[in-house]
Amino acid sequence: MIFNVRVIPRSSRNLIQQDGAKLKAHLTKPAQQGVANEQLIDLLSKHFKVKKYQISIKSGENSRDKLVEIDGNI
Repeated sequence: MIFNVRVIPRSSRNLIQQDGAKLKAHLTKPAQQGVANEQLIDLLSKHFKVKKYQISIKSGENSRDKLVEIDGNI
């Protein structure tokens, strides 16, 4: 499964929201040195109930708009 995610770093809480065809991920971590990406993978793994290694960021590692892939069945 491949989908678009819009990341909002430095939010007051961690939250995943459906926004039309894409997801919005509100993260408490700042967008520096990859910590927000790590938190995004952790949050998505809990949301979709999959292991962290099944989630990968295909494009947009340094952007707020990311293309994320989840391997396996959801």
